[in-house]
Amino acid sequence: MVGRFSRSRQGYGFVRPADARPADRDADIRVPLVASADAADGDTVRVKITKERHVGRPGLSGEVVEVIQRRTTRFVGTAFQSAEEHWVQLDGTQFPRPIWVGDPSAKGVRDDDKVIVELIRFPSPLQDGEGVIVEVLGAFDAPGVDTQTVVAEFGLPGPFPERVLEDARRQADTFSSSVPAGRQDLTDEIIVTIDPKDARDFDDAISLTRLERGHWLLGVHIADVAHFVQKGSALDQEALARGTSVYLPDQVIPMLPEIVSNNLASLQPDRLRLARTCWIEFSEDGVPVHTEVQRTVIKSCRRFTYEEVDVFLADQNTKEIAMKASVRELLGRMQRLASILRDRRLTRGALELNMPEVKIDLDQSGRVAGAHVVENTESHQIVEEFMLAANEAVAEKIAAAKGKFLRRVHPSPDLRKLRQLTEFVLELGFEVESLESRFELQRLLGLARHQPEEHAVHYAVLRSLSRAVYAPLDEGHYALASDCYCHFTSPIRRYPDLTIHRALDFLEAGKRPPDDHLEQLGEHCSELERRAEAAERELIKLKLLHFLSSRVGMELDGVVTGVARFGIFVQGIHLPAEGLIETEELPTDQYRFDRSSHTLSGHRPGNIYRLGDQIRVCVREVDLGKRNLLFAPALGNNESRRKQKSRRLASSRRSHSRGGKKSVRQTERQRKNHAEKGPKSANQKKASDQGTRRKKSKRHKSR
Repeated sequence: MVGRFSRSRQGYGFVRPADARPADRDADIRVPLVASADAADGDTVRVKITKERHVGRPGLSGEVVEVIQRRTTRFVGTAFQSAEEHWVQLDGTQFPRPIWVGDPSAKGVRDDDKVIVELIRFPSPLQDGEGVIVEVLGAFDAPGVDTQTVVAEFGLPGPFPERVLEDARRQADTFSSSVPAGRQDLTDEIIVTIDPKDARDFDDAISLTRLERGHWLLGVHIADVAHFVQKGSALDQEALARGTSVYLPDQVIPMLPEIVSNNLASLQPDRLRLARTCWIEFSEDGVPVHTEVQRTVIKSCRRFTYEEVDVFLADQNTKEIAMKASVRELLGRMQRLASILRDRRLTRGALELNMPEVKIDLDQSGRVAGAHVVENTESHQIVEEFMLAANEAVAEKIAAAKGKFLRRVHPSPDLRKLRQLTEFVLELGFEVESLESRFELQRLLGLARHQPEEHAVHYAVLRSLSRAVYAPLDEGHYALASDCYCHFTSPIRRYPDLTIHRALDFLEAGKRPPDDHLEQLGEHCSELERRAEAAERELIKLKLLHFLSSRVGMELDGVVTGVARFGIFVQGIHLPAEGLIETEELPTDQYRFDRSSHTLSGHRPGNIYRLGDQIRVCVREVDLGKRNLLFAPALGNNESRRKQKSRRLASSRRSHSRGGKKSVRQTERQRKNHAEKGPKSANQKKASDQGTRRKKSKRHKSR
C-alpha cells in the first residue's frame, strides 16, 4: 500500500493509506521502529503488510519498503562539536542520534547555534544520518530564533516574490474610488464591522433591517477578493500555494500581500470597498425564506471591537461607547436575531464544546510574559451566528444549482468511538442513553456544564469527533448539524473561500461551476490548514518551554488531556503548557491502563487518573532539544519529596562524574546509542566498520 508516514514519540510509526476515509482511524498501518527504514514524518511511502495487529488493537502491521516522496529534506537542529567532529542534534524526538555535518566552518557556526540542515542521507535503525548546514539561524536563546526555527521546520512561506507584489501593485493602480457599473450601491446603508482590537484586515461586515411584515433582512458583506485575485494570476498562484494565512504568536504570515489584504480588499471604515453581499431574509422566528448574493459597493460606518460591543450589550443605554442612534438600534437588532438563530441551531442538534482558549502574552522580545483566557462572549457569538448563516445559505444556493464546490465537511463520528464515549460518561455518573444520537450527545454536554466533570466530558467528546476537511462531498457538517455547508466569509485568509466566490461568479453568469479537480484541491487546502495549525501549536510550545526552562519546580493547576500506558499528559489551565507525568512519578502502585475509559488506575484508593481530571503539578524537567516537558504531581507528601531529593542527588552525581560539555554529550550519546541499538551482530559490526572506513576515507579526500 502507499500512504503517508508519521512517527510517534516512541519511535514506531503509522502509515495512513492514501485512499483511507478521514474518519477511519483503523485503516492506519502500524510500522515497528526496526521496519521503518529511513522514513521521516510526512513522507509518502510504500508499505508491505506483514501481519494482523495484535489482539486489542484493530488494523494491520507492516514494513516500509520504499520512500516514494520526501515531505522535506531540511530540518532544524542545534550544532555542537564532539571529538573534533561537527554534529547537529535535530529538534524533536524523530531523529534521536545526531547528524554528522562535515566541516561547516565557512558558515561561522558556533556551539548551540540553531541551524537548518539539508539531509544527504536519512538516518535509519541501521545507519546514521549525514547532512550539510545550509543556514545559521542564530543562538538558540536569541530573540526571534524560536519563530525562525518553526518557520523553517514547517516550510512556511517567506516574503512574497516580486512578480506577486507587482501584480498587487497593478490591482492598486486600477482600483477606482467610485461605484463601478454592475454593482449595487450600498454606501448609504448602516453597515458595521466587529473584530478583535488588534485586527488589521476586515473581511466581513454586517447590516440588519426589519421588513414591514416582521421579517428580518440580514446582509453579510464579504470582501470581494476575487475581483483583485484573478484565477491563474501571480496573486492567485501564490495564494493557492499558501492556502491560508498562518497566525503565529508573534507574527502573521498572510495568504495575500498586504496591499490587498490590509488595504484594497479590507473593509475599512469610511472607505468605499467592493463586496459580495449575501442577503438572507428570515421569518420573524428565524426561518430562512430567501437568499440572494449580489456584487455590491459598501462603506462601513463604524469599526467595533468585541470589547466595545460587549459593553453596549451589558447596558444598551451606555454613554461609554459613542455611536449614532441608528448604529445603536442596529446593534440591538443584531442581538435579538442572533439569539433567535442560536436557539434554532441548538434545537436542530448543533454541538457546543466549552473548551477554554488560553493565549500566551509576549514581551517586546517575543518571550512569554504570561497568558490569558480568551472568552467567547456574546459579541463573538453574534458575529459567529451571522457568519454561519451566510456560509450555509451560500452553500445551499450553489447546491440548488447542481454545482460542485468545495464544501466544509465534518464527517459523523465513528460509531465505535461513540460507544466507548457512552461507557466513559456512564462511569463518570452521567445517566445517558446511547451517544450515537446527536441529541443525546448534546444533552450530555448540557448536563456536564458547570459540573466538576465538565473538562472530562468535553475532552472525551472532542476526541470522539472526526476532523473537519475541505472536500466536494455531500456529507454535511456534523458538529453544526448542517446538511450543506461551506466557507464563504474569509477570502482574505482562506483559499477555499475564494473558490466559493468564483463559483458564485459562474452562477451569476448562468453556468454551473466547473469541477476543477476539487478533490485534489480540497486535500491540498486541508493539508495546508493542518500545517498552519501545527506550526502555531509548535511555536507556542517552544516559547512555553523556554519560559519554563528557568522555572523548574514551579507549580501550576492543570487538566489531564491524555492517558497512556506510560503516564498521563497534563495541560496547564492558566498557562497552556502540556507535559507528561511518567508512571514512575505517580504515587507508588501497580497501574493498569484502560483505553476505552481513558483511565490509568492503581490498586490503592485514590490512585486513579482519568481524562479531564484536574490536578496540580510541578515542572520536573524541560528538554528544549527534544521539546519535552515533564511534570510531577505537586503532592505535599513525603514520597513526592523523597523522589525529588533522589533526582537531585542523581543529577549531582552525574555532573561530578563527567567532564566538560563535550564529554557529557559524548557519554550521553553513547549511552543512548547502546540502549537503542543493543548488541551488534557480527554482520552489523562488519557493516558498521566498513561504513566508518568509507566515511574516514571520504573525509581524508575532502581535506
